[in-house]
Amino acid sequence: MTTKTPATVLVVEDEAFLLFAIADELREAGYQVLEASNADQAIGLLESRQDISILFTDIDMPGSMDGLRLSAAVRDRWPPVKIIITSGKRQPAQDAMPSGGVFLPKPYAPAAVAATILGLLD
Repeated sequence: MTTKTPATVLVVEDEAFLLFAIADELREAGYQVLEASNADQAIGLLESRQDISILFTDIDMPGSMDGLRLSAAVRDRWPPVKIIITSGKRQPAQDAMPSGGVFLPKPYAPAAVAATILGLLD
């Protein structure tokens, strides 16, 4: 019997409560989870880790770039990484989304996030 290594999800969210809540839910769903509170931390993790399969990012964040710019950078530098973008304030235009990216509006159900991740990984 072979055991499959769980996918690693990088969650980028500047609101601490939301970050911890979705990270815990995804861990309970069986994923390995890395946490970042801004795009700069996320880029650092992506540069240091080879196992990140999914980027789950909020759009509106402080720092050098928002979630849309982060997702564009990830698409350019790490093409295999699947991208989920979320926001409670705005829905991005389709042409602002990275190729293959999925948008989930806030508030989202953790089960919907897990199902979206599963769909992207299949």
